[in-house]
Amino acid sequence: MAQSILTRLGAKLNLVETGQGLPVVFQHGLGGDFAQVAQTFPNTLNMRRITLECRGHGGSTLGDVRPFSIAMFANDVLAAVDQLGIERFVAGGISMGAAIALHLAHFHKDRVSALLLVRPAWSFEAKPANMQPIRMIADLLQSYPIEEAKQRFSSSSIALALQQNAPDNLASLLGYFERDDATAFAEVLTDIASDGPGVSKAEAETLSIPTLIVGNQMDAIHPLSTAVELAATLPDAQFVEVAAKAADKALHFAQTQESITQFLTMHCSEKGQL
Repeated sequence: MAQSILTRLGAKLNLVETGQGLPVVFQHGLGGDFAQVAQTFPNTLNMRRITLECRGHGGSTLGDVRPFSIAMFANDVLAAVDQLGIERFVAGGISMGAAIALHLAHFHKDRVSALLLVRPAWSFEAKPANMQPIRMIADLLQSYPIEEAKQRFSSSSIALALQQNAPDNLASLLGYFERDDATAFAEVLTDIASDGPGVSKAEAETLSIPTLIVGNQMDAIHPLSTAVELAATLPDAQFVEVAAKAADKALHFAQTQESITQFLTMHCSEKGQL
C-alpha cells in the first residue's frame, strides 16, 4: 500500500493506492475512509485500487472551500488521478462514492471506462428523502452539545424506525456523534446530504459503459429501489442483489466482493484494459 498527499484548494487530501494493473478508483461513503473501501473491494484482483479520502474523511483535512459537494469531491478525485498520470480508469464507490463515480462518468466520459455502484444512496435527485436522517443529525450537532444531540436523535421517531427496520444504518449513523471532529464534520453532512450527483435521468440514459450496481434490502439509507432505478436507467447496467448487511455482514461483503470480481473479470481484457 502506498500513500501520498494531494494539496488542493486549501485541503490536504490523503491518496491511497494498492496493487498493480487496471486502475480502479473506488471511493468510500459519507463518513467512511480507505478502511471501508478495503472491506468492500476484493483484494484478490490484479488491479491498481486507488482511493482519495474526501475532505474531512480519514487522513484528509476539511480545507477552506465551502460549500462541500459531490462535484467538489469528484473534482478532487480527478485531480488525484491526474497527479498519478492515469488517463482512463474504472470509477466506483459505496454510497456517496457511487454518486461521485456517476458524476465522473457523466462529466468525464473520455476518462471513465466502467462503473461500480455499490449500495447507491442517490439516483438522480438532490436531497433525497432517504438522506433525511443524516440531515437531522447534522442539524442536531450544530444546535446542541454532542451528548444532547445524540440523545435527541436516539429518541427520535426516525431512530426508532431504523432500529426496527435497518439496524445497521442506525449503528453507522450513531458513529457520527463519536467522531473527534463531530461538530465540524456536521457541515459536511449537511452539504452532502442535501446534494446530488448532478446527473439527470435523461443524461444517465446516454452512459453506455459497462456498469455493475449492487444493492441490498434492510437498508433505509441505501434503498434497494435506488439501485433498481439506476439499473433500469443506465443502458449497460448489470444489477446484483446481495445479502443485507444488517442481516449477515460477512455474507454481504463476500457476495459484494464476488460480484465485483466477476464483473471486472468479465469486462477486463487480457491486457488489463476496459
